[in-house]
Amino acid sequence: MKINLIKTLSLSIALSLVTTLTGWSAPYEQGQEMASFKAKDQHELDFTFNPKETKFLLVSHDMETGKRANAVLTQVGQESMAKQKAVYVANIYGMPGIGRFFAFPKMKKYAHRIILGDDAALIALFPAQQGKVTVLALNDGKISSIKYWNPGTDALDTFLK
Repeated sequence: MKINLIKTLSLSIALSLVTTLTGWSAPYEQGQEMASFKAKDQHELDFTFNPKETKFLLVSHDMETGKRANAVLTQVGQESMAKQKAVYVANIYGMPGIGRFFAFPKMKKYAHRIILGDDAALIALFPAQQGKVTVLALNDGKISSIKYWNPGTDALDTFLK
């Protein structure tokens, strides 16, 4: 009887925890206030995202889209990104060790800053469309719009307005 009670209690706690955690990972929506987060960049430097000081947050969700985005952002340059108060996050969560071994040295060659999204809960907060970079426009820390940029096809400047 004691074992059944422990099993039932454990199951209830586990289900409550899963339900709560799932609720936390719902993607951001227009009008929501963004939370600050901490991560590392491609040079292993600490980065703290401050939504009130950021106008645009760009998030690539897969490696191929990230490569196309990096090609465009290289042309745009870090100074332009800083002027526009734009931050770029690349999802590296789930990238296997061997992939990281080859990807990280390449990332370090880029002049623009790449914030490494290496946390499943963080990445789950950003809405996504296949093959596109999510562009969240922020106004005083709140999301004023969510758009999806196809790097290499769409001009980036039309998304940073």
